[in-house]
Amino acid sequence: MAPPLTPPTDEELTRRAQAGETGALGLLLTRHQAPMRAVALSLLGYGPDAEDAVQDAALTALRRIGDVREPAAVGAWLKAVVRNAARTRLRATRETPGLDGLDGLDHLHLRDHEPSHPERLIEQHAMRDWIWNAVEELPPKLRLVLMLRHFTGITSYEEIAEACEVPVGTVRSRLNQARAKLAQELLSTATQSHDAASALTDESRHEAVATLEAWKSGSLPREISELWPAESEMIGRLGRPDRRVHPVPVMREYVEDGVRQHVRHVVASRSIAIWEMDVTHHGAVHRCPPTLAWLMFRRNGRVDKLRVVFPRPSA
Repeated sequence: MAPPLTPPTDEELTRRAQAGETGALGLLLTRHQAPMRAVALSLLGYGPDAEDAVQDAALTALRRIGDVREPAAVGAWLKAVVRNAARTRLRATRETPGLDGLDGLDHLHLRDHEPSHPERLIEQHAMRDWIWNAVEELPPKLRLVLMLRHFTGITSYEEIAEACEVPVGTVRSRLNQARAKLAQELLSTATQSHDAASALTDESRHEAVATLEAWKSGSLPREISELWPAESEMIGRLGRPDRRVHPVPVMREYVEDGVRQHVRHVVASRSIAIWEMDVTHHGAVHRCPPTLAWLMFRRNGRVDKLRVVFPRPSA
């Protein structure tokens, strides 16, 4: 009779997780879920805030497992992450009633020119595809607020509410739901293989650059014209509530007026793409803010709806 298998130690799992083995991190989080929840309950009491703190901590652990210097003591590290997440929520409640404070992924609110931009952070870890495949499983409305909050410069609840044309309370609710579902999806898919996620963003960046060049030259190559079919619709501030407006003539009007857009950052899932632009308008009649973002909702690979949003300038 074969001796029973000895389960891997925390140290073994931590080292395997640090080497990029997603299943090992999933096992660690499952093993320590009860003590992590106990810490959250001790600080926040029973209720959704405690559960949110645990979920935030799980996402932080996902991103920062490489920071653990004593793999055998990963349990204490995880509890400290939960403690920080809970205290952040307590501070947020005191300082900004009705809104969450910083959460487990807020260190992703960075810009393209910074050396620790989120896409570069993700590239450093073999877990990148795991994260993005889990994001893809979120319902579109939840996926959009999560992408805006954690992977673009449109990060405040007010900005996200304006971009999505929903109340601030709805943004908070959707973010909470998105984090909860994302944490569940990450745990449930930790041992599976995942499609390469970077290809979507690379392709979308190419489309962004090609679209701007085509609209500036006035000639749409086939690949770009297919991206913007006749049924594409401009919605939001630049749309028309009384009739369907196609994005191409709207954006061409600004190009012809001298407004120029330059791709700064792209983030994309299969059905949602966000292009962040820097804007110049030397001699233009229309005065645009220095930055704007294209929120594109795609169907069968083509743009179904485009909403252009204008983030508020940072203080």
